[in-house]
Amino acid sequence: MMRPRESTAASGTLQWEAGMSYLVTGALGALGAWAVRSLLDRGVDVVTYDLGGSDHRLRLALTDDELEALTRVDGDVTDLAQLERVMEEHGVTDVIHLAALQVPFVKEDPVAGARVNVTGTVNVLEAVRRRGDGMGPVVYASSIAALAGDEAYPSTLYGVFKLANEGTAAGYFADFGVSSIGLRPHTLYGPGRDQGLTSAPTTAMVAAAEGREYEIPFGGALQLQYTADAGEAFVRASEVRREGASVHNLDGPVAAVDEIIAAIERVAPEAAGLITAREEPLPFPSSVDATSFIELVGGPVSRPLDEGVAEAIAAFRG
Repeated sequence: MMRPRESTAASGTLQWEAGMSYLVTGALGALGAWAVRSLLDRGVDVVTYDLGGSDHRLRLALTDDELEALTRVDGDVTDLAQLERVMEEHGVTDVIHLAALQVPFVKEDPVAGARVNVTGTVNVLEAVRRRGDGMGPVVYASSIAALAGDEAYPSTLYGVFKLANEGTAAGYFADFGVSSIGLRPHTLYGPGRDQGLTSAPTTAMVAAAEGREYEIPFGGALQLQYTADAGEAFVRASEVRREGASVHNLDGPVAAVDEIIAAIERVAPEAAGLITAREEPLPFPSSVDATSFIELVGGPVSRPLDEGVAEAIAAFRG
């Protein structure tokens, strides 16, 4: 039975109804697993769409019974025909598109990165266009890496590809009326965040929980989103029924890397001195304005840093 979910979005908010079905691409990733968690909390049908591999992140977010009951498809976003077929077979009404290769994997194989991150996003938008009326806005993951700062282009191929997706989404609304909402996470941390350029703070929390030394390979400041909160943010964005193609920065506390280490040590004082960091900051903005996202969903989503670090380390201690 559909369970109502209170939302504070100002207008155009989704009313949960029986028969709704969500497709979540990249559901085996950290963000995907927690988006699935938030959808299941609302009682909605969920179809996961990922290439397969380990489901350890889903197991962090779901119970064994929930995992067993979940509709899971070994799906490839580079295969438009498969996307169309799966949407038709499962009566998909909404899509949260999170499938992507992270910065290190794009750098290692740019052609594969473009195929998954760019062509995959085009395919999702095209599949939704072909499905016709009745589809909700496509909610997709862009990235803080898409922002160029003072440069003409983003500093990584990953960022260039994410920026291309924002432009593609705008074009699909202008040309075909396909609405979309893009969200730019900055630094996700917490259970499930075990790969990618900005996974180092989470790795540091795991090391502290286990009493090991670890050096965070960068410095500077970061805007942080706890994994469960980020998954919730994407679902809240999907509740907003608004025409157009908009992009928003996720909210979250901003902290210098030294402050993150201090927060870790407050939770795990026995790890004092074990976690260190380099000084060179990451090649994208340390913080961004999340006002438009907060207005979109009716309030902030991200929890304070100390609360997130405490919950993460407790989870890593098992």
